[in-house]
Amino acid sequence: MGSTDSKLNFRKAVIQLTTKTQPVEATDDAFWDQFWADTTTTVQDVFALVPAAEIRAVREESPSNLATLCYKAVEKLVQGAESGCPSEKEKQVVLNCCRILTRILPYIFEDQDWRGFFWSTVPGAGRTDELDDDEGARPLAESLLLAIADLLFCPDFTVHSHKRGPDSVESMQSIDSCEYIWEAGVGFAQSPPLNYIHDLNRTELLRLLLTCFSEAMYLPPSSDNTILNPWVTFFCSTENRHALPLFTSLLNVVCAYDPVGYGIPYNHLLFSDYREQLVEQAVQILIVTLEHDGGIPHPPASPSSIEEQESTGPENLFVNYLSRIHREEDFDFVLKGLARLLTNPLTQTYLPNSTKKIQFHQELLVLFWKLCDFNKKFLFFVLKSSDVLDILVPILYYLNDARADQSRVGLMHIGVFILLLLSGERNFGVRLNKPYSLHVPMDIPVFTGTHADLLIVVFHKIITTGHQRLQPLFDCLLTIIVNVSPYLKSLSMVAANKLLHLLEAFSTTWFLFSAAQNHHLVFFLLEAFNNIIQYQFDGNCNLVYAIIRKRNVFHQLANLPSDPSSIQKALQRKKKSPDVISRTSSQETVSMEGSHPAVPAEPGTLKASLVAMPGIDKLTEKSQVSEDGTMVSVPKTDSPNTVHPDHSAVTGTSDTESNSGRDSEVSAFLRGICSLLSQVLSWKCKLPLQTIMRLLQVLVPQVEKICIDKGLTDESEILKFLQHGTLVGLLPVPHPILIRKYQANAGTAMWFRTYMWGVVYLRNVDPPIWYDTDVRLFEIQRM
Repeated sequence: MGSTDSKLNFRKAVIQLTTKTQPVEATDDAFWDQFWADTTTTVQDVFALVPAAEIRAVREESPSNLATLCYKAVEKLVQGAESGCPSEKEKQVVLNCCRILTRILPYIFEDQDWRGFFWSTVPGAGRTDELDDDEGARPLAESLLLAIADLLFCPDFTVHSHKRGPDSVESMQSIDSCEYIWEAGVGFAQSPPLNYIHDLNRTELLRLLLTCFSEAMYLPPSSDNTILNPWVTFFCSTENRHALPLFTSLLNVVCAYDPVGYGIPYNHLLFSDYREQLVEQAVQILIVTLEHDGGIPHPPASPSSIEEQESTGPENLFVNYLSRIHREEDFDFVLKGLARLLTNPLTQTYLPNSTKKIQFHQELLVLFWKLCDFNKKFLFFVLKSSDVLDILVPILYYLNDARADQSRVGLMHIGVFILLLLSGERNFGVRLNKPYSLHVPMDIPVFTGTHADLLIVVFHKIITTGHQRLQPLFDCLLTIIVNVSPYLKSLSMVAANKLLHLLEAFSTTWFLFSAAQNHHLVFFLLEAFNNIIQYQFDGNCNLVYAIIRKRNVFHQLANLPSDPSSIQKALQRKKKSPDVISRTSSQETVSMEGSHPAVPAEPGTLKASLVAMPGIDKLTEKSQVSEDGTMVSVPKTDSPNTVHPDHSAVTGTSDTESNSGRDSEVSAFLRGICSLLSQVLSWKCKLPLQTIMRLLQVLVPQVEKICIDKGLTDESEILKFLQHGTLVGLLPVPHPILIRKYQANAGTAMWFRTYMWGVVYLRNVDPPIWYDTDVRLFEIQRM
């Protein structure tokens, strides 16, 4: 009964706030205390009892009342941070203020006129002893962020108390938060006792912190990386004395988390796992704070530091700490933790749904990306042993599982980006030669082979059975294959046939002529074949045999028609068969046991829009592998498979010309054919076919001869012959190995920002923090 009364009183206070036409004085504590004095309102209650329309109404009609509510709530948090919340009542007031601010802040951010409100000073708010200047008061945002940081290390509220006896006192001002790190791991050896109340309180504070950082959602996409999120900039600066212990706490809580626990079946149905909610919020805070690595904050964090910031840029301490992790045991802890969590949704048990499946794998992939990007020592540690395969297999699983679901196109991109980054390092290609024996259930053909075979088979499945919006990723997928190809010792017959099937599909004339960049895909595949033939011929009899069997594809490429009538005929064929790749001609075999087919998104599924991804030439830079194994950067020039954007393929007349006369349509079509003709001639002569043609010239007569002489019909005998064959001295001089390494740029930075915030928006549904607010960084679309 009391619970119902308290909700009623809270609701009455909200109605009073929205209906009062006169400003309520800040000193009227009896009125304002109604919002946080109650002990039974949950965060879900606050979201239900404070409707969006009423927050907007107060914002428009009684702005001073909304300002006072925010100021008073922050004031209560500051008081709680100073006192250390010794009583249960004070703890409850802090939590209620957190919930109210979490509810209101998105509506402050969506209105441009209000966005600066938290960066203004309110008389008497957050007064500090250190500031003796004329202002004497911090901006409200700074007071709020510092109070949250203090409260995250508040004994008996969010951390275990270290009190020696009943009379000893832990002063919030003198507390050394490095002794109160939440979990053992990086830089901290003790694992504090689990306390679910502390976990719940930390989660509420982190949810508010994430809401503070979410101002970024309300600004349109911009490739200007100098404009920083002022909330993140201040929180990750030296102004926050808890920056190091908080960063360490967040990282350790995530990497130490084991969702399976003691392995008791169905334990997640019997007990609430409060640690999981905390881990989700922690990983989201980490990826959001690590998005900024310095620049010029907007607006400046504090006037006194503008000069210094313009000269050096404010240092993001979270990025700094991440980049300075260097101990092998710390790397091992982080890598094993991430691998355990990423592998969790793949675990199969004989009892259906008996183990807990986590849902925050997208945030984990972004965190892994940040670790590799900001800490090169970590990247080299990952590639030093076959532990990298513990990251590769779950990524391939997610890619394969999401390929038919348009709401998960962002997940496809982040997975491919990570593999592109890893493939730029020689060790990744070498590690792929390890036999694949795990057999995670995926709906791909059964094969016996290595992790390289698994990668090729999954990529083939994505290209041939994924949805249309994945086409921009084809260049990336094939670039990864090219990067690892010089190191692949022995491809299986299944993988070899998949590569040949891709070449066959991409080299049809209608596909080659139908878009200006399509020939790139053929160039990539030919380059991969050349790398394997030149550098790994001895162990790759399966690929050599597949090339011999499909030799007509290479002959057709060598004799590609490039006269106007042939091009016109090919384009007309395209209109009759618009499918990119024939799904049937790839001899599909039985899928793995226990696997489920990839399915499209359920109708009504929400997804966040993404900005366009830069082309492969912007995503990568070329490096040549020298004889001693070092990489030498190759200066940017037009590669043989570069086409200038002004040459576009002819796919019919454009919409803008449809009202013109018939003559102009015909002349435009002829101009297009001529442009396409010159384009085809420019790349056709650069097709890298010499090595393969020489191989066919030498081996085809030999294979035909032994088949006739010995009456062979069994391919295993032919493979045995090819296994012991050699092309030493018969092939052209080996070309230098060319690796396309991922390079960051403004386009990818913008893509990551929209993707990351889209994930955060969609994953926070209980309560729905940003739902139905006017976000501008991306659009929320219903499938």
